[in-house]
Amino acid sequence: MSPQPDKVLIDIADYVLNYDITSDLAWSTAHYCLLDTIGCGLEALTYPACTKLLGPVVPGTIVPNGAKVPGTSYQLDPVQAAFNIGAIIRWLDFNDTWLAAEWGHPSDNLGGILATADWLSRTAVAAGKPPLKMKAVLDAMIRAHEVQGVIALENSFNKVGLDHVLLVKLASTAVVGRLLGLNRDELINALSLVFVDGQALRTYRHAPNTGSRKSWAAGDATARAVRLALIARTGEMGYPSVLTAPTWGFYDVSFKGQAFKFQRPYGSYVMENVLFKISFPAEFHSQTAVEAAMTLHARLKAEGRSAGDIRHIRIRTHEAAIRIIDKKGPLNNPADRDHCIQYMIAVPLLFGRLTAADYEDTVAADPRIDPLRAKMECVEDPQFTADYHDPEKRSIANALTVEFNDGTVWDEVVVEYPIGHKRRRDEGIPELLKKFRVNLARVYARKQQENVLALSLDFPRLIELPVHEWVDALAHA
Repeated sequence: MSPQPDKVLIDIADYVLNYDITSDLAWSTAHYCLLDTIGCGLEALTYPACTKLLGPVVPGTIVPNGAKVPGTSYQLDPVQAAFNIGAIIRWLDFNDTWLAAEWGHPSDNLGGILATADWLSRTAVAAGKPPLKMKAVLDAMIRAHEVQGVIALENSFNKVGLDHVLLVKLASTAVVGRLLGLNRDELINALSLVFVDGQALRTYRHAPNTGSRKSWAAGDATARAVRLALIARTGEMGYPSVLTAPTWGFYDVSFKGQAFKFQRPYGSYVMENVLFKISFPAEFHSQTAVEAAMTLHARLKAEGRSAGDIRHIRIRTHEAAIRIIDKKGPLNNPADRDHCIQYMIAVPLLFGRLTAADYEDTVAADPRIDPLRAKMECVEDPQFTADYHDPEKRSIANALTVEFNDGTVWDEVVVEYPIGHKRRRDEGIPELLKKFRVNLARVYARKQQENVLALSLDFPRLIELPVHEWVDALAHA
């Protein structure tokens, strides 16, 4: 006789299928999140290292009624489309972020959500049925953010060597299952299959193996989610005690025998509090440090000093930043550099900017960068760490103190909340919309930019728009 399904699986399924999203803040934030996430994907299309991975598995394949990949001419099956969309979204490390015991990027789930919704919408129209509307996409985003983010609050996968994209696979499976019309039992089966899978190791995020897989790992995870949901839709069985089974379950095999812990029930908390990367394509624990470095650059310039005059920089920071991005020694590639707090401070101190291009070899070869990195020291502030975990604050504080060769010490520059934080929404949203417009201009001619903006910026109009019509507006011949 089969055991009862694990409570973790039941709770996710019941939330995804039954919870009523009533938060106006969650809906409006999801709207901005959609725009920002797609914009990040469009910018990634300007990088050949990303575009070489895109398209169908078999070149030339076109899928009738398949999902389209924004900014490209590809029309693919929903699994491969999810990989494509997920890869471009994550490539430049510029989409939204959630920081907790486990960090991650909940908008990565849009790869599976948009691919599935677009395919279902086109298939429905071809059969003479009504298409899905964009409200269903935003609804799925809010739920995926919540599943990924609530589990992340108290459960650290990185501490057992697993990558956070496991939570992308889980959240995407949950909401894609809802879009596909899975019933409760089928959805629980699909969720169980996520944990039966082998999970990605974090080794591609850390020395000595830091590499570009971290830029497509979420695309891989959200695509796998679509595949698992489709498998469950056939009536394929699940594994109800996949988490708790002694010896062979996920907890014993992969989580050091510990069960998941939960701080709060599922609702719309994560979307309401998600962090946007608005100003800098930098690992989120460094966002405030980069902002502080930009302030210091302006003062250096005003006082006629240079980075060469600096003897020492003290970085007062939080524990997670030290664990993830405090790096010394050689940095081998862009993936290494955008996870090094010293590099992400050095570039704005020297140049007064930090863009995705600044992680490339041409900029990294500047002979001033590594000596400046070597002058930096990270020191944990326990209060910064406590405020980082406090659900009422969720700060990501960094503070920089510069000492010069002549003995001068400048006052410390402290930034507790980045511009993408909930506490700075009024300041941040206009900048987010500017970022979206800039990213549209990277790919589309002016007339198409204006059409996308007309369809996208008006929330009441957008949510009533058929999914495939919105995606068609983003297609590139």
